Amino acid sequence: MAASNGQQISIEQLTNCLIQTLSADLNVRKPAENFIESCSNKPGYSQHLLQLIQRPDIDPTVKLCAAIAFKNFIKKYWTVDDDIDAINANDRIYCKNIIIDLMLNSDKKIQKQLSEAVSLIGKADFPEKWPNLLENMMVKLNESCQQYNFNIITGILQTVDSLFKRYQYEAKSEKLWQEIKFVLDTFAKTFTELFVWIVKLIPEHLNNVQNIQVIIQSLVFCSEIFYSLNSQDLAEFFEDNMNVWMTHFIQLFQLNSKTLVTDSDDEMGVLEQLKSQICENITMFAEKYNEEFDPYLPGFISQVWTLLDSLDTKAKYDILVSNAIRFLCIVADRGLHKEIFEKEQILQQLCSRVIIPNMRFRESDEELFEDNPEEYIRRDVEGADIQTRRRAACDLVKALSKHFEKIMTEVFSKYIETMLMNYSQNPQQNWKSKNAAIYLITSLVVKGGSVRLGTTSTSDLINISSFFNNVIRTDLERPDINEMPVLKADALKYIIIFRNQLPVHEILLAMMPHIIRHLSSPIVVIHSYSAICIEKIATLRDSNNLSSPLIKPENISQLSLQLLEGLFGVWQFPGSQENEYSIKAILRIFSLLREQLLPYFNVLLPKLTEKVAQVAKNPSKPNFNHYLFETLSISIRIACSKSAASVHSFENVLFPIFQTILVQDIQEFTPYVFQILALLLENYGTTEPVPEPYMELFPFLLVPLLWERPANYGPLTRLIQSFVKCCSNEIIKIGKLEPLLGVFQKLISSKSNDHFAFKIVDNLIIFADSAAIMPLMKQVFFILFQRLTHAKTTKYVRSLLKFFSLFVHKFGAKIFYELVESLQSKLFRMVLEKLFIADAQKVTGVIDRKTVCIGMTDILTDLDRFFSTTDDLITLWAPLLQCLIAVFELPQDKTDQVEDHFVEIEEMNVGYQASYSRLVFATNQELDLIADIGQPKLYLAQKLHQLSTRYPGKISTLISSMSPDAAKFLQNYFILANVSIS
Repeated sequence: MAASNGQQISIEQLTNCLIQTLSADLNVRKPAENFIESCSNKPGYSQHLLQLIQRPDIDPTVKLCAAIAFKNFIKKYWTVDDDIDAINANDRIYCKNIIIDLMLNSDKKIQKQLSEAVSLIGKADFPEKWPNLLENMMVKLNESCQQYNFNIITGILQTVDSLFKRYQYEAKSEKLWQEIKFVLDTFAKTFTELFVWIVKLIPEHLNNVQNIQVIIQSLVFCSEIFYSLNSQDLAEFFEDNMNVWMTHFIQLFQLNSKTLVTDSDDEMGVLEQLKSQICENITMFAEKYNEEFDPYLPGFISQVWTLLDSLDTKAKYDILVSNAIRFLCIVADRGLHKEIFEKEQILQQLCSRVIIPNMRFRESDEELFEDNPEEYIRRDVEGADIQTRRRAACDLVKALSKHFEKIMTEVFSKYIETMLMNYSQNPQQNWKSKNAAIYLITSLVVKGGSVRLGTTSTSDLINISSFFNNVIRTDLERPDINEMPVLKADALKYIIIFRNQLPVHEILLAMMPHIIRHLSSPIVVIHSYSAICIEKIATLRDSNNLSSPLIKPENISQLSLQLLEGLFGVWQFPGSQENEYSIKAILRIFSLLREQLLPYFNVLLPKLTEKVAQVAKNPSKPNFNHYLFETLSISIRIACSKSAASVHSFENVLFPIFQTILVQDIQEFTPYVFQILALLLENYGTTEPVPEPYMELFPFLLVPLLWERPANYGPLTRLIQSFVKCCSNEIIKIGKLEPLLGVFQKLISSKSNDHFAFKIVDNLIIFADSAAIMPLMKQVFFILFQRLTHAKTTKYVRSLLKFFSLFVHKFGAKIFYELVESLQSKLFRMVLEKLFIADAQKVTGVIDRKTVCIGMTDILTDLDRFFSTTDDLITLWAPLLQCLIAVFELPQDKTDQVEDHFVEIEEMNVGYQASYSRLVFATNQELDLIADIGQPKLYLAQKLHQLSTRYPGKISTLISSMSPDAAKFLQNYFILANVSIS
């Protein structure tokens, strides 16, 4: 169904395909999706989508599909990557000319999609390439205000909000601040006047439900825009007009009306959204600009206190309550206006009216525990982004304890004692009292830590182990693993939080059988917390040796089979067929026990491979899938390290599953398949023949479609490296060397992916047959110099120097010289002067620096052209040697090329692109491609000694022209190598 490159697409075709993308039938939907994808790089595609949205005769659902398709198109193609522009200039101009009006005149659902598209275009083009965007919107804003057209006002504010949102998180830079300054100069005054005007409209429209809802929604956007514009720094305009904004914020805090009360108990209304955003704004000011904000602080503390006192336990107030408490947290934590909090009476009121009520286990929490356990766990244990009342209340306890620890402990100890007594009188009915007491004690004790590391700092006023033994232990030891499930979860969570503080043998290992026992509970939260508990305990570090686990294999070997059966057994329960906590714990136990598991592999591995086959049919849990493939990877490593024959067993089981994944193009799993195939292939080494299925697969790896997906770059490169290392001769025999270099050429043109190209060509240099690759090297060098000329980056130069060094060591300095000179006369001199001498110091990594040092040594000592009377290269010999000594002795040069900043960020993010995560246990260690040379300094000394015997007297004269420090270092190398120069 795909159109050819020259074929024009019509709106009718596009409409039909958009309708077909909604089909439940995969055979109808998939071809339609593929057709739309094939059209996306054709001129006029984006124009057709916008024209389709404009047409009155098109079904609204299809228009919405078109809006979503347009937004996705903009997200994928608008930003030019590596100088390749997929959108022509006419389409760009058309989009920017029409989109604002189209967005403002569309219904809300389409408006939202187009608003996001404007934001994406704006992020790339505003203000340099779209300088009139803000002015155009302000003109429309002014017209809409005169007409009281709040639908358009809201649409513009929503777009501006989306456009400025990135100011909240982007790294500080001069470019960003110049943009914000432009926005403030253009927009801040009008924006403030608009905000005040909208607030003044409230009394007039307060009793009109429809009008007041739209007005308050506009104020929500205004408050969010205010937050964005002040996120980087306090803007001078807003500092001068702080009284205007803060006075109106207090006024809005006090706003209450029946017309703004929603029927829902669960979803926030616009008034709650507005007050919640105001809380975020004043929290930011208290945290970042407290000196300027200080005069308004007491008034807001009073308002927030009153607000918290007025809100009930309905879920729709959760975010508002959380944000309000977070404001008090920041104020208390920073010690601002300590006099307000330091009175015991105030602390008692905070405890009884704010902290305890919001720490209690509510009916909505109970529903979440039972009906949506994944979300419950995400909030309770993982520290999810979403703020909960309980977390906010806990944070407030910690903040107050920072300054008033003794008083807080005294005040709260009484509450804890009362709640535990209440529980003991009727455990079945009053279990929520114990739950609140555990939360309160945890909040008081924990001073520092993280989800990953656990608690790292605690209060000395409460004994953690005693509280566990006296209060917590009984819940885990109770025979019925399903009785009072929330308290079971609390007990397991207590171990998770305080795993670093609880004694290993007396509590952690002693409780392990009880923790394992709870894996067989059908309650999702309980068996998940048990798995988390096991995983966290298994990853504790020995304080005497941080690279060693605290829990040794012998500590749990007797429990290992019971432990793994329990973890695998979790998958049988509804809601946990793909439980990510159990598979993560399985991975940790495999990693801890390793060879001790070999006797059980015939039982355990079929469970893993069956699960891979199951989840491949419908990949839906990314974390579970990732840990599943990690576990498979470590299983291969464990088994194959003991028996090379094991690789065939894995191949027999996995190849049919992998074939299905590749044939059906299951994109979520193909990166994992490539990594595990590389792991399997590397078991054959360089001498043993590789089975036929691998070579049948190789041509498929070069298919351009695979290289259009960034998620595949790392895994495919990893697999191709393995092929080149293990079977380069077979690659040459089947005629796939030139297509492989085609992949190299594609990757080398990309600033963010060029390092993958070097991984391939570096391996070819070392492992492929010299006679086969030499005829292709001139073209490779041409491509490399071409890229160097038009897009030089520090990352590229580092990789290029390593490649040149490998080439020199493999083929000799003479062939390297001749090849470079064949491209351009005197180019070799430029390579030495502008690359090696100028940039060798910037090469990073022990192995890469060693490689470059060896390459430079070979150039210095093997190239007789230096000493030819017809060349002037001799003038660079001593500077090159001095540069080499600097690489040995001086710190790495960390300066970058101009405009290299973003390339380095892309480099850091490699491996975390959409739908690809690197498998740690399938990663090969960085290979030293010149492993035959141990110490580069000794190698230099020995090679210089040999050179001096060929050219007596010349070398010592050249060395004497270097700096005294460099010459001194060199003399030490000669002493170490036990050689001298003549």
